[in-house]
Amino acid sequence: MIKQPPYLKKGDKIALVCPAKKLPKPIDHAIEILKSWGLEVIIGDSVYASHHQFAGSDHLRTKDIQRFLDDPSIKAIISGRGGYGAIRIIDNLDFTEFNKNPKWFVGFSDITVLLSHLIAQSHTQCLHAQMPYTFDESTAEALISLQNALFGEKQEYNYQSTFKNRVGETNGILIGGNLTLLAMMQGSVSEMDFTDKILFLEDVGEHEYSIDRMLRMLKRAGKLKHLKGLIVGAFNEIAEEKISFGQTADEVIWEIVKEYDYPVCFNFPTGHIENNLCMTLGAEVALNVETNNVQFKYL
Repeated sequence: MIKQPPYLKKGDKIALVCPAKKLPKPIDHAIEILKSWGLEVIIGDSVYASHHQFAGSDHLRTKDIQRFLDDPSIKAIISGRGGYGAIRIIDNLDFTEFNKNPKWFVGFSDITVLLSHLIAQSHTQCLHAQMPYTFDESTAEALISLQNALFGEKQEYNYQSTFKNRVGETNGILIGGNLTLLAMMQGSVSEMDFTDKILFLEDVGEHEYSIDRMLRMLKRAGKLKHLKGLIVGAFNEIAEEKISFGQTADEVIWEIVKEYDYPVCFNFPTGHIENNLCMTLGAEVALNVETNNVQFKYL
């Protein structure tokens, strides 16, 4: 059973941390947006820290996150940005107090490490959503979807895909995140259970061959065979190669999963894009996929 943390209410305290890479710019505007939602924002020591590429040393980042995991007055922890670094500290975090008083953890990209761990080990819902670093480029819709998720407003997403979907209807528990990080979690205590789940994937800045390799690894490990559905988000900023791979990212994914019979939708608005809609990992959702139309609803 995957637990749902208490929804936020006005006046609640939330914490901002940077579990991975350091911030290259201030996030004052994002902080003001969070405050406008009626929240009291506590700034962690890692937010403006710097240690080479990272938001402070591994020890500082670990200590900062641990402080808020243990503090029952903090109702949500929001990652300032991703980058790289969460995998360096995940095994030094103690979730004992968090498990007694679950709270929302928010982020995407490299933060998939923490989200995957929370699903795998704490069996607690968490949010794949815009982070303060990306607030300035975000659509209003994406920010509202994060606000609604935190405050318990039921949501439904409808869109049209440009790549032909595999039609079907399904219900199930939602898991997923950044493909690279999900692949890196395989074989570790932070690996999510893929069986009978609706999986969503996204990535940025990868070569087509790298996407192909990671998905084939997941397929060989049996992770793609027993899904209830597959949601393909944004695979953007594909790294250019001197010799073409011969397939787009969507074509790569379709070739790898075409033998299965679950619904598959493409071009879903999640990932390293402006309209990065909030995805609640561990929540039960309904997915209705037509050839180009997609309806996604939280149950």
